[in-house]
Amino acid sequence: MKVIISPDSYKGTLSAIEVANAMRAGIKDVDQSVETVILPVADGGEGTLESLVASTDGQFISEYVLDPLGREIKARYGVLGDNETCVIEMAQASGIMLLQDSEKNPELASTYGTGQLIKAALDKGFRKFIIGIGGSATNDAGIGMLKALGLQLKKEDRTLIADSVSALLDLAAIDVSQFDARLNEAQFVIACDVDNPLIGEQGATAIFGPQKGVKEHQIAYFDSCLKQFADIVEKQFDIRLHDYKGAGAAGGMGAALLAFLNGSFHAGIDIVIEAVQLKRHLEGAGFIITGEGKSDRQTLHGKAPLGIAKAAKLANVHTFLLSGVIDENDKPELLKYFTVVESLVDENISVQQAMQEPYYFIRMKTKKMFENYIQNGPR
Repeated sequence: MKVIISPDSYKGTLSAIEVANAMRAGIKDVDQSVETVILPVADGGEGTLESLVASTDGQFISEYVLDPLGREIKARYGVLGDNETCVIEMAQASGIMLLQDSEKNPELASTYGTGQLIKAALDKGFRKFIIGIGGSATNDAGIGMLKALGLQLKKEDRTLIADSVSALLDLAAIDVSQFDARLNEAQFVIACDVDNPLIGEQGATAIFGPQKGVKEHQIAYFDSCLKQFADIVEKQFDIRLHDYKGAGAAGGMGAALLAFLNGSFHAGIDIVIEAVQLKRHLEGAGFIITGEGKSDRQTLHGKAPLGIAKAAKLANVHTFLLSGVIDENDKPELLKYFTVVESLVDENISVQQAMQEPYYFIRMKTKKMFENYIQNGPR
């Protein structure tokens, strides 16, 4: 028998690969002869880089870049097993996880480091990119990234604007004469699971700004900065970013990738499923097991386990869901997509216990699920 193991991370406890190893141990506890294929996944946010590299036998490459506040750090990008496709996770260089709460600064936080990672990959000859744009600390419309790649943002007098979001109000012209010409040969796929526009009530600043340090009374001001950028882009290049779906992702990073790198938006889990060749691996599988830290009705709106379940259904393979926490009220909805739905937390295991020993409980629960499968078959 072949079993596919494709969990997302249990955020706050274990990475996707660690969860997958625990699940495999549980299966092997029942039957050592079972063939297990580990394909850790993610939905385009944090963890996508690690999952894609691990699932395709790829490699990591480290570079020194600037973090959101301009401090030098070591960040990494991935190269998939095809040795052609680069995976850049924006959070590595421009992520909110790189800052303490007291350091959040939406005025100065920049995506420059992400642009440095792209440039480093271009220098090594890569031209195919997957860009994961979750977990950003920025609200700069991606202008830091664009500057790192040679774009020049100028005032009326043709001098460069300052390195801040407020400086966008001085923007009068965008000079592409020094923009990295190699980008014309490159292909950018954007892993994005939000469809927010760049500006407005559902835009980058209003929806995502507060978690990055934007105060309520500042929302309109920062939104006006992004609007000025969008106005100039539309005037010069006839590309309307203001209300484009996805342009507001990652503080407007979606807008920059769309307008200047010809990026195309795709659901993160769909990109991952294609990259790890899940369809091929599902051939001849007895079942597939997936999971995440918490599953609820929101899981059914594009999260990784749902993507796994849909792909498995097309291959006529049953999907088991094992997550850290699942509310009993949500199980009926989840059972419409998953053959078996289980959580680590139950009447005998508390949330605290599950978080303290996640590997142990994932292993034990997987063992129990597999034993039931062997005895009773898929229900």
